[in-house]
Amino acid sequence: MENIPMPSVYVKVYGCSSNTADAEIAKGLLSEQGHRLVQSPKDADINIIMSCIVKTPTEVKITKLLRQLEASGKPLIVAGCMPKAMQSHVEETVPTASLVGPDDIEHIPDVVEMTLNGERVVQVDGDPTDRTCMPRMRANLLVHIAPICTGCLGNCSYCIVKYARGRLYSFPAEQIVEDVRTAVQDGCKEVWVTAEDTAAYNADGVRLPELIDMITSVPGDFMVRVGMMTPNQALPLLDGLIKAYRDPKVFKFLHIPIQSGNDEVLTAMRRRYKVSDFKELVTRMRAAFPDIGVSTDIICGFPGETNEQYDDSLELVKWLKPDVLNISRYWGRPGTDAAKMPNRLHGRETKARSRVLTSLWKELAVDVGKRWLGWEGSILLNELGKGDTKVGRNSSYKTIAVRTDAALGERINVRVTQSGVGFLEAIEI
Repeated sequence: MENIPMPSVYVKVYGCSSNTADAEIAKGLLSEQGHRLVQSPKDADINIIMSCIVKTPTEVKITKLLRQLEASGKPLIVAGCMPKAMQSHVEETVPTASLVGPDDIEHIPDVVEMTLNGERVVQVDGDPTDRTCMPRMRANLLVHIAPICTGCLGNCSYCIVKYARGRLYSFPAEQIVEDVRTAVQDGCKEVWVTAEDTAAYNADGVRLPELIDMITSVPGDFMVRVGMMTPNQALPLLDGLIKAYRDPKVFKFLHIPIQSGNDEVLTAMRRRYKVSDFKELVTRMRAAFPDIGVSTDIICGFPGETNEQYDDSLELVKWLKPDVLNISRYWGRPGTDAAKMPNRLHGRETKARSRVLTSLWKELAVDVGKRWLGWEGSILLNELGKGDTKVGRNSSYKTIAVRTDAALGERINVRVTQSGVGFLEAIEI
């Protein structure tokens, strides 16, 4: 009997590293069943979009793509956060598409089969389950994204992700470690510990510092990047975090979003910390690790934010001098309390504030980069750069571009010779 090839699948992912991990799992499950993963919707028998809803511009971009894909006549599955948090919007946009929520990703092979057979499937109400140790098709063969939990303990007034990812559900520590062990055996050189809030992790009394210790105890040559944590969850763990970060396998890198430099705005956002908490956390981590890389997030133009409150954010950024600054204009998201707040700022104003903050950070980033000039040390090559360069990371997770004949996944010694906004250039030594 002639072997009939399995249908080909195109998967496009938007958004955070948790969504990327879900897409890798979806691809892994489909590949295990014999499906061929293709790089273009034109070559696919069925299309899957892993959607993101954090920002309005991303939603608009995804909505446009969904309409184009449905118009092609090929079966379509909308997965990720949008079908769970904005189901009616998706159904109005693409009424024939099947829907899969974040907690139903393990069912994607069955949904693909049913959708190809002409059924419209809606699976968006699943309960969170352990997503570790599932098949993977990684976007970067050297990087393993390790989700440690899903959901969060917060209730931020502007956040729509809560409606998609729900309350905190932490995965078993032993399973996370086994997942990392398998990834390292597969050749991964970086492990990204990922969650909406890594500091909220709590599985049978195992908190983030203990989990980091368990991960770094896995044999092998690899590095661990600890993902985003909120100040209020991280501060009580600080002594343990500092101890865990001392392990040479841990990148000295801290992603801790502040969102605003003003306490009144933070209260309106329902962020459960003050600016002083953020500063204490950063100050103590920098005291322990002087070269630590720090990333933070700022929202410009939250409803009711005055010029003086916005200036507080500028002053905080000047104080922090972050290595990475993620700047967002405020966008009112459907169903959130902030979207109903009075004194919404005009889009022109949020755009202007974003531009001023971006300009400030670029000025500061020049000085942040200059302090690395002349630095010598080891970097782990993990991706191709522009032109004929390769990109690596040092122990502080600084991005360093270098021309080298070494292969990706290798460590090389370099000397930093030039600095730019958010990256460094080096020569191999």
